[in-house]
Amino acid sequence: MSDGYPAWLREVRTALSINSQVVLYGNVRDVFLLPAPTGWEPCDLQTGLHRVLAAEGYPHLVVADAIAGLGVLPADPVAAKAAAEVVQRDNRPAWGPWKEKDGQLGPLSDIIERVAGADNERSAVLIDFASRLILDPGRLDPAEHAFFARCDRLSRVAYPKPAATDPRPLYNPVIWAVNNERDLPIWLTAGNDDIRKIAVPLPEFGVRETAARWLANAMTGYREASEEDQRSLERRLAEQTQGMTLRSMMAIARLAARMRTPIADIDEAVRCYRVGVHDNPWRATHLRSRMQTATDRISSRVKGQREAIQRSVDILVRAVLGLSGAQAGGNASRPRGVLFFAGPTGVGKTELAKELTQQIFGDARAYTRFDMSEFSAEHSADRLIGAPPGYVGHDAGGELTNAVRQRPFSLLLFDEIEKAAPRILDKFLQILDDGRLTDASGSTVYFSETVLVFTSNLGISAEEYEIQAQSDPLHAPFTREELEDRVRQAVKHHFFSVLNRPELLNRLGDNIVVFNFIDAPTAAEIFDVLVSHVRERLRAEHGVDLRLSDEVRQQLLDGATANLGMGGRGIGSHLESALVNPLARELFRREDLAGRQITVAGLRHADGIWQVSLT
Repeated sequence: MSDGYPAWLREVRTALSINSQVVLYGNVRDVFLLPAPTGWEPCDLQTGLHRVLAAEGYPHLVVADAIAGLGVLPADPVAAKAAAEVVQRDNRPAWGPWKEKDGQLGPLSDIIERVAGADNERSAVLIDFASRLILDPGRLDPAEHAFFARCDRLSRVAYPKPAATDPRPLYNPVIWAVNNERDLPIWLTAGNDDIRKIAVPLPEFGVRETAARWLANAMTGYREASEEDQRSLERRLAEQTQGMTLRSMMAIARLAARMRTPIADIDEAVRCYRVGVHDNPWRATHLRSRMQTATDRISSRVKGQREAIQRSVDILVRAVLGLSGAQAGGNASRPRGVLFFAGPTGVGKTELAKELTQQIFGDARAYTRFDMSEFSAEHSADRLIGAPPGYVGHDAGGELTNAVRQRPFSLLLFDEIEKAAPRILDKFLQILDDGRLTDASGSTVYFSETVLVFTSNLGISAEEYEIQAQSDPLHAPFTREELEDRVRQAVKHHFFSVLNRPELLNRLGDNIVVFNFIDAPTAAEIFDVLVSHVRERLRAEHGVDLRLSDEVRQQLLDGATANLGMGGRGIGSHLESALVNPLARELFRREDLAGRQITVAGLRHADGIWQVSLT
């Protein structure tokens, strides 16, 4: 047999003399490129098996399809007649449905025994779609158990025989084609040396490269390219389709033809196939100009984090240009960008993620946030990717996989990643490596158009934060460089020594962004921004033009910045308690305030309650 045949088909050929039955599992529903006189020919599983068997002297292959019934290859009268002589029973036609009633497997076991026991005649039987024979291989009814018991016995009593025209002793094999090896009863194959299990893998790079060369001939611009450019284009297509079937590659070629995509832009057809969306926000003409001014715009909303903002924008510029991980070559299906925001609580990590979303996608709401403290239990991984079949919630799918399906171009924010269960961290490792994740239903979700943002509070305690924030810059416990080094070391220690996941930190690389403390001047800026938000909301909801007297503003500012241990979040909490709540109380009590200009002239705290005086 030619070396052009897949390894699993060559293993089937080897098994003909040593195994009475073969179980093919895995990528059995794909197409396979087999050598042909004019180059390569795409064949399905049945055709591929028939070609291998025919080369070994088997004139026909009986196909027992669990859905369609009996058939024979090759599909010609001579083969049909020869096969009929082997499987004919009670003078009834051999072809067509073999289940006389739903669930009755007795007729099929008769056919299998006739083929395996045929004398002086080479014959083979393929039980296709065998995964659909029974509902649950772990809970067989009496008829199903009797059927597989007969198959088990047959595998042990069958023996290789010579044929009339071929003296070599070969089996008349029974070949099972299943999606998963567990689709058959475990006791049928476990410890049975007469049944060989052969995995049918997804196509490797060399196979995909051959398929790319075969498919590229029909693509626009391929034949006009130089030989060197042709080889480069073939490699690109093979790299882009890592983890895909040949059926998928053929579908991408059809999609490219429909979209009139030249082969030089084959990446667009691959992307469209993965996410199902023609438009690509990453190639929008306005995005480049928007990113050029992103640092200044974001700095106007996220205060005191100029270095973190610039670092994040630099990483996203790489993502916009498609250069993330370019130095490593290879897999272009990894996420567009990966950021790890590290630093104390309340310094703007989540706010920066929202602003980055606004700059990239034009909508600050185009992000999905996952609080990883909710995923600290081992079983919580099922919430992200979906519960296994048979478990509660399987039909609902996973929160993460559903979010990416619904919005393939988005930012995914994972807050406090250090609190996630180890099993979930393994999923992140797969996403960072391969850019895809298979959910509990077996469907693949692609992350190639997403930006992943992880946040962590490792490195600085709330007490240290408060001391640092209240200190004069010349006498602060940490300089900026010392702070960054301390946080990075804490992150490294946690991933290496606590989580035992150094490989995950290695995938993050140099994308760790350390945030500054919120000092007093920055806190005052945040205070003014939050007060402006309150004023805008009052104007929009009630037509109220809110003013603060200088004394009230200073009183609110002093209270909001008295304890910076909670960062900007603490400032917002104080404003809500001292200003928003008493204002809401007055607006609710006095309907005449709507549509007017009001000034908060006084503010006092008595008996645990804040009260305002309005003029």
